[in-house]
Amino acid sequence: MSIASALGLTSGKKIRYAFVALGDITQEAMLPGVEHTGNSEVVAFVTGDSEKARLVGEKYGVSDIYSYERFDELLASGKIDAIYLATPNWRHTEFAVPALKAGIHVLVEKPLEISTAKCREILDAAKTSSAKLMVAYRLHFEPGTLATIDLIRSGKLGELLTFSSTFTQMVSPENHRAKNGVEAGPIFDMGPYPVNAARYVFGDEPIEVVSAVGVRHPEAGLGDFDDTVAVTLRFPGDRLAQFVLSYWGNTLDTYAVVGTKGSAEVNPGYMYGKPIEHVVTIGETKSHESFKNTDHFGGELKYFSDCILNDKEPEPDGEEGYADARVLEGIVQALQTKAAVTLEPFTRSKRIDTAAQREALRAQKSPELVNTSNPGKDKEKVPAN
Repeated sequence: MSIASALGLTSGKKIRYAFVALGDITQEAMLPGVEHTGNSEVVAFVTGDSEKARLVGEKYGVSDIYSYERFDELLASGKIDAIYLATPNWRHTEFAVPALKAGIHVLVEKPLEISTAKCREILDAAKTSSAKLMVAYRLHFEPGTLATIDLIRSGKLGELLTFSSTFTQMVSPENHRAKNGVEAGPIFDMGPYPVNAARYVFGDEPIEVVSAVGVRHPEAGLGDFDDTVAVTLRFPGDRLAQFVLSYWGNTLDTYAVVGTKGSAEVNPGYMYGKPIEHVVTIGETKSHESFKNTDHFGGELKYFSDCILNDKEPEPDGEEGYADARVLEGIVQALQTKAAVTLEPFTRSKRIDTAAQREALRAQKSPELVNTSNPGKDKEKVPAN
């Protein structure tokens, strides 16, 4: 008997997924996570590389392979209930909208899209669809992140003042991220992490991109975009969020929150495959906690499938994706104009329910069965789709 069977995870219906695009995140993280869900299965691939799909399919027992051009045929086939969408950011609308119109549920990687206009196209399709839409914010299902949110909501840090973060990595000039301009650069690839973190830390939406400064290092050999970007956001109540993103620096991903009574440092803050570490200081008393490594991807996939099976609305929905895209768009505008950008008023109607997200984690099969990759990590051996 499998571990999943022993835990009673295989008794009900499984949601049938097509995975759209077989790049790094799909192969290295989401596909291995499927077996940890108990309520999800992959029955088809959609890709621009049939040979890659054949090889990956042999590993995971998937033989039904569709080209991007045959996507509509798959939607009408009756073979799938949902898609996991991991194409380049600027192709999300191309697949999410027809899927939603066909009544097929959509789990889409972040960012939702590269502009608020494109996001609205997806949201409009979701409003008139019977299908559910969720954005793959895996950290919403990670114990260390949930503990950070609970700590902040407890009031132990006092009135929150600042959020600061550094998220850096070395990206090869041969990587697809180096060849597709700003849409594939660090703002859209890495920016959703600190933007989303600042939003859930403050429980609010930024009102201004105070500044955005970009740097291009010729020795990096990257494309026509800023490989390093420093950003300052203003939140209501004069709270500030500052972060640095870079494709040209040794790997570091960390963030810190400072309040009037205490502070919390999270390092690593965004990667998967390693335990997330907390250093919390209340007054002058410092404590450290390490959170057990879990499969972020299996957790979010199980949660989404559970939402489908039980007709529940997912928390990281399309509006959550729009909220981040709104800020990323403002950052790009600030870089282009070299001036502060006032963001259009926006109020998020839903926040992370830490109790519900922990419940989604409890039924996972074996949280140790995860890879050791980083988000956005450059892997020469697996070409991105």
